[in-house]
Amino acid sequence: MEDELRPEYDFSNLKIVARGPGRKVSGKTTVTLDPDVAEMFPTSEAVNEALRLLVRVAKESEIQLQK
Repeated sequence: MEDELRPEYDFSNLKIVARGPGRKVSGKTTVTLDPDVAEMFPTSEAVNEALRLLVRVAKESEIQLQK
């Protein structure tokens, strides 16, 4: 296969845009769960709900400790 690009083309400043399934969504954080933990959470919503509950419990415990 022969390279048909001209030498003056400069692609070093191009923004790369991921397209298609499996691409990351801008502004989101990806976390990899260990397999035993992932078995307990079928969706990312389930993980978020559990973490929010844990945060609420931790905050309530902190408030109780301060009293």
